[in-house]
Order: sequence, then structure tokens, then C-alpha cells
Amino acid sequence: MLDVLIIGSGPAGLSAAIYAKRANLNVLVVEKEVYGAGQISYSNCVDNYLGFDGVSGFDLGEKFREHVKNFGVEFHKGEVVDIRKENKKWNVVFKNGEEYETLTVIFAGGCKNRSLGIQGEEKLIGSGISYCALCDGAFFKNKNVAVVGGGDTALDDAMYLSEMCSTVFLIHRSDKFRGSANTLKKLKLKENVIIKTNVTVNQLVGVNKLEGVILNNGEEIKIDGLFLAIGMIPQTDILKNLGILDKNGYIIADEDCCTSENGLFVAGDVRTKKLRQVVTAVSDGANSVYSVVDYLNIFS
Repeated sequence: MLDVLIIGSGPAGLSAAIYAKRANLNVLVVEKEVYGAGQISYSNCVDNYLGFDGVSGFDLGEKFREHVKNFGVEFHKGEVVDIRKENKKWNVVFKNGEEYETLTVIFAGGCKNRSLGIQGEEKLIGSGISYCALCDGAFFKNKNVAVVGGGDTALDDAMYLSEMCSTVFLIHRSDKFRGSANTLKKLKLKENVIIKTNVTVNQLVGVNKLEGVILNNGEEIKIDGLFLAIGMIPQTDILKNLGILDKNGYIIADEDCCTSENGLFVAGDVRTKKLRQVVTAVSDGANSVYSVVDYLNIFS
């Protein structure tokens, strides 16, 4: 019987693993892909995580894994398809039929970025295409970029980029924006921001690096960077029947990472919160284990 089973081996899950091991808990980390390190692996360069100046996301993820393995944490490769509570324990069921029993679960399954779904997109991630303006914006200083989206994230990204980039194109499929009207008003006053509505990105230009985009109206825009802010998809399908998700599929929990289900905790991007960064994921990992320890002291 495990004390805690951690689903996900991104920064949140790995941080939780270290804190669980330090708390002398019997812990197992489950990962869908061998040597997975979450969304961070797709970041070309991370320069906003304290102590690591300009490290690639892949290398930072490897540092995290090495740290965890040095603590003696065990990993198990497998895809979880069901989580069931039975009395005071949880049964975690895998696609191959395996099952693990555990007193608590920390779900750190993460999210995946919503993509445009057009040819060449995946190849150009990290070579001009980014899902995080805060992470990668500085690499496009004095260059031309575009932001795709119409919500608060897209508007905030465009505002942030406008302070460092030569030109920022804001591309939205509608003429109505879901984001802050006040932010939109400020963007319209900026000379280096060009807003294009009722259009979508139809084609990417560039083979090894992004050189531009072609819109569905035939217009071609020369840009060096394309920031996609069209939403994220939380990987929470297996939790739908537990009643712990908000309308967008994120797991409802505060900073203590406790869900409404006793013994089930959440950490990382999949939790309801405003900022989804490596630093907040690592923080969740620590907080979730402290909540696990409190829970085990009361209910075990």
C-alpha cells in the first residue's frame, strides 16, 4: 500500500515527489511517457526560473528528474485510465489492467496547449512558435511578432510584447473579444500594435524557423514569432465523474491543493489558478505534500 501516488512527472509532480520522500512517505511517480518532464520540455529557453539563467526546458526537466532520482523515488510508466475510491484508499487503474492501491493521490497530469492544427505547427514550436509570451517574449526583442487569440491571455500577451517588440499583430477570428475591454482599448492606442479581426492563420511560412504566416483572406504577414493564446486543455478526463472540475475542466482547489474529495490532491497547471508557470507548479508540488501529510495524520 502506497502513502501517495503522484500522477504526472512534470515540475509539479517531481517537486511533490521530493517533498514526499523528505516526509518519509512511501511514494510512486506515474508517468505516461518515459522520461517525461511535462510542457517545460517544449520550451526552447527558460530564463525566468530562479538559479537557471537561459537553460533549455528539456535540460531543466532533466535536472528536475535527476534530483528526484537521487532521492531514490521510484517511477512507473503507464497510462492511468481510472481513479476509484474504496473506503479510505484509492485504486488507480492503468490501461494495461494494472492497479495500485494508495492512501492518497496527487494529480499533476498537467495541460496541453490548444493548437492551430495546421501543417508544420509542431515542427516550429521553439523555432518561432511559442505558447508563452512571458517565457519567450524577450527572445523577440525589436522583432515583429503576432499573437493569436481573443481572451485575456491574448490581450495581456500583446500588451507585454508591445513593450519590447517592433510590431505586434493581434489576430482574432472574431471582431468581438472575450478579454478585458480596458486592455483592448489600450492596445488600440499603441502605434506598434496592429489588430486584425475576422481572420485566422491558414498557413505557416518557413521550414526550419518561422518567417511569417498567411491568413485565410490571403494576406501574408512577415513575422519572427507567433504566440498562440487560444487556450489550454486540462488533462482531466478521468476525473469527470468525481465532481471536482470547473466548467473548463480544471480541478477546483486553493493553494493548499486539496480537492473536495478526501485523499485526492492536485498540483500544477491543471489546478484552478491565474498563473501557470514552472515556479507555481513547483510550489504546488510542495503545498500538496504538506496537505497530504496533514491528511494522513488525521485519517490514517
